[in-house]
Amino acid sequence: MNFFAKIKMVLTDATLRNRILFVLGALALFRLLANIPIPAAAGGSAAGLLAENNALGFFNVLTGGGLSAVSLMMLGVGPYITASIIMQLSTMMSSRLKAMYHEEGEMGRRRFTQYSRLLTVPLAIIQGYALLVYLKTQGMLGAISGTDMIINTAIIVGGAVLIMWIGELISEFGIGNGTSLVIFAGIVAGLPALIAQNLFKFDVSQIPLYLGFLITSIIIILGVVIVTEAERPIPITYAKRVRGMKVYGGTSTYLPLRINQAGVIPIIFALSILVFPQMLVSVLSGAENETVRNIAQGISSFIGNQWVNGILYFSLVFLFTFFYTAVTFEPESVATNLQKNGAFIPGVRPGKSTAEYLAKVLTRITLVGAIFLGFVAVLPFVMQSITGTTSLAIGGTALLIVVSVVTDLIKKIDAQISMREY
Repeated sequence: MNFFAKIKMVLTDATLRNRILFVLGALALFRLLANIPIPAAAGGSAAGLLAENNALGFFNVLTGGGLSAVSLMMLGVGPYITASIIMQLSTMMSSRLKAMYHEEGEMGRRRFTQYSRLLTVPLAIIQGYALLVYLKTQGMLGAISGTDMIINTAIIVGGAVLIMWIGELISEFGIGNGTSLVIFAGIVAGLPALIAQNLFKFDVSQIPLYLGFLITSIIIILGVVIVTEAERPIPITYAKRVRGMKVYGGTSTYLPLRINQAGVIPIIFALSILVFPQMLVSVLSGAENETVRNIAQGISSFIGNQWVNGILYFSLVFLFTFFYTAVTFEPESVATNLQKNGAFIPGVRPGKSTAEYLAKVLTRITLVGAIFLGFVAVLPFVMQSITGTTSLAIGGTALLIVVSVVTDLIKKIDAQISMREY
């Protein structure tokens, strides 16, 4: 089916059309709420403050632009993502949570997700209060008392819970991953203003820089698509079984292992982890105690260094790629399921040997995916050091998220169209 035929089917099929309209309506609601400031906001935008702090600039991407407007959605899906990280880390330490996530089927995953939702609320309270204190020290908030701080924190927490709910509604009644689409909508919403700003500041002497950014963007897009779609096929053969007068099995297929099993999740995980210590030391830098203030300022100066920040960011993306792949793909479970269904990998014994073989192959291909994701994540730091401008400060991360989300969304729409055809 060609592209225009797919568009026609999307527009004529009521179910597909309603799902897409639901996604567009939910994202429009999110963008509307992301531009409503909280009561304590002193007016104006925090864009200048975010431009000076790379970590907060990344966090603004994660919140879909809500932080720059000091809005109801200034936390975005950050608390929910942090809660998901903590819960998935817990599966490595708790056999009960691991069994709930991997072995109890759909009901177990629902309970696991419910725990993540409950954990989101206290995390949103902590992050919201810390962010308000930080913005107050930077002069982005008016004179507020303790009661006002509690009220504004409650409003921000309500916004975080609301956007979490909107994201889950998109996943259930729309198409694609709701959390990723919320972040995608925030990035895309800022593109017109960014383009207009660059046109207003257009400088003929900067044409090589613009061309370099364009070429780099095209290369990143091609690289992301290639790495996202690349896979290592593992041949699988089903043993022949005789039942009565009929012979079953004997067919051959393959198990696809993607080079980038984790998708864009490691980038989001790394962003949510990276911003917290920087925000914390920024708040403590204004403490009354001189010792605490000096220590916080020293730590802030160290982690605020561009190269240190880049190394930490690369390391987190690299580690989270392996971690998330290990959580979502268990070679032991796959080997057990293959053995139960009478399938085997040619030349490899069923059971433990199959699990070891799958783990070995997965580690090798994940290494390539992790290095690629880490390189794309720190590419803006490299470009900034070369060009001396901050215009590409979040280009790599934002572009990676946009391309990955669009690729995933197209695949989900194709799957829906294929299901309608059958």
